[in-house]
Amino acid sequence: MSVPAIRGSLLRRRALRVATAGCAVTALSALTTVPAAADDGANATRPTIVLVHGAFADASSWNGVIERLQRRGYTVMAPANPLRGLYSDSAYIASVLKTIKGPIVLAGHSYGGAVISTAAAGNHQVKSLIYINALMPDVGESGDSLSARFPSTPGTATNAVPYRTADGSGTDLYLKRDKVHQVFANCLSESQANLLAATQRPVATTAFSEKAKVAAWKEIPSWALVGRQDKTVSLQQQLFEAQRAHSHTQEIDSCHVSLIARPDAVADLIVQGATAAAGSS
Repeated sequence: MSVPAIRGSLLRRRALRVATAGCAVTALSALTTVPAAADDGANATRPTIVLVHGAFADASSWNGVIERLQRRGYTVMAPANPLRGLYSDSAYIASVLKTIKGPIVLAGHSYGGAVISTAAAGNHQVKSLIYINALMPDVGESGDSLSARFPSTPGTATNAVPYRTADGSGTDLYLKRDKVHQVFANCLSESQANLLAATQRPVATTAFSEKAKVAAWKEIPSWALVGRQDKTVSLQQQLFEAQRAHSHTQEIDSCHVSLIARPDAVADLIVQGATAAAGSS
C-alpha cells in the first residue's frame, strides 16, 4: 500500500472513532436529561419522605422502598425508631422532623404507624401520612387495646425479657424465632424470615401499652396499605382504622412485612401521598 493510501486509511479510521464517540455522547446526554420523576407527576416542590419502621425491625426493612423512591428523585430519611415506648419514640421522631426544611411525607410501618400519628401532631410541614400494615390508634387507644378488640396471633409468638438501663428497668418483647415465618413474615421465604428473626430489635411493652394522646390522622390526609395475608395486625383492624381515618386505602396480597415483600406497591402508595403533598404546598 502506498504512503498516501496508508494515510487515507488512518484518517478514515480516526473519523470513524470520532463519529462513534460522538454517538455515544449523544446517547448518554439523552439518557441523563430525562427527568428522574417523569412518571409520578410531582411538581417542583418535592417533599422529603421520612420512613419510620415498626417493632422487631430496623430501618433497613425499608431498603427496597428507599431504592425505588430515590430512583424517582425523592429525598428519603429512615431514622431509627428507638422502640422504647410510644411517648418517647414519638418525641424522638418529632425532633427529627424539626430538622427538615420544607414539606414532609411521613410513613410508618406497623407500630411505626402509632408513632407517626403522635409525632406529626401540630407539625404543619407534614402534608401526608402513609400507613403500611399499621397501627392507627385514636386518642385514648393503645396497641394493646386495639389488638384486644381485633385479635391476631402475635400474643402467643413473643417472649418477654426484663431489661435494665441507667434510668430504670422494663420489659422487652422478642418474637420467638420459630414463629417469625408463620406470624410475621409468612409471605417471605423461610431463609428471609430466619434472617429477620436473627436481626430483630426488641420492643418495650410500653410501646403497646401507652395510650395515644393525639391522632394526627384526624387533621392530615392519609393513605393506608392493607395486607390481606397479615397475621400480625389483623385485616379487620387495618380496614377499620383506615375507614375511620378516611384514608385512601389499597389492599394487596401481602403479609405484615409488605415493605420487604412488595416494595413496589409500598413505594407507589407513598408517591401518591407525595404527589398530593406537592400539589398542596
